[in-house]
Amino acid sequence: MRDKESFALAAGCRSCLSKSRTVFYFLSAEEMAFLEEHTTHTLYRKGQTVFHENGNPLGIYWIHTGKIKIARSGSDGREQIVRLVKEGDLFGYRALCSNTPYNASAVTLEDTGVCFIPRDLFFNTLRVNSKLCIALIKLLSQELGKAEQHVTDLAQKSVRERIAEALLVLKDTYGLESDNATLGICLSREDIANLVGTATATVIRLLAVLRQEKIIDFSGKKIKLLDMSRLVAEADAGTPVYRNPVFPGTANRN
Repeated sequence: MRDKESFALAAGCRSCLSKSRTVFYFLSAEEMAFLEEHTTHTLYRKGQTVFHENGNPLGIYWIHTGKIKIARSGSDGREQIVRLVKEGDLFGYRALCSNTPYNASAVTLEDTGVCFIPRDLFFNTLRVNSKLCIALIKLLSQELGKAEQHVTDLAQKSVRERIAEALLVLKDTYGLESDNATLGICLSREDIANLVGTATATVIRLLAVLRQEKIIDFSGKKIKLLDMSRLVAEADAGTPVYRNPVFPGTANRN
């Protein structure tokens, strides 16, 4: 169940660091104050669903703290992870803007604080703030680029190359721990398989090979990246890696 009581933002949205790294950077003080008044905050426990595939969008979400996977069910019932979401990211906006049901579910990877803005309020804000509209278009364009690249990778890259690329995407999305080697996210082997588009057994086998070759290592269930240059070469990373856009004035707010 959602635990609203335990997710209290003492100073409201304006103190939320994640807000400074989203399209809401472009809001005026008055717009932000109005937004604060109508935004709801919810804590979802690990493994809970924020919204369900085929559900109707009622507003837009962003992460205050935590991590989320956006995943859809294939025709064979297997899950395919189509996006990973981190602190400060918006999600659920494609379905909202296209007025169509969600084509995937949003599931927490750890305890996650989520902010929600009702659709009418969000659209009214878009109508009066052109910079916000442009920033949202940029987000949608980024997501389209990622989707096109993913289709190309599935068609042209080997599973080993896709696993190496997935590790780089995890690093780019969630960063590294203080040792500058361990990924800042602990995905299950099944989730990695669902991200790459292969069987869990194949992921386990190929991760073991990469470990044997001293490209990666394991720390419990976590993965450490030991040789970045070789990992990049394994990923055949001449193709662009699509990152979340950085908005003016936010580049150093990590």
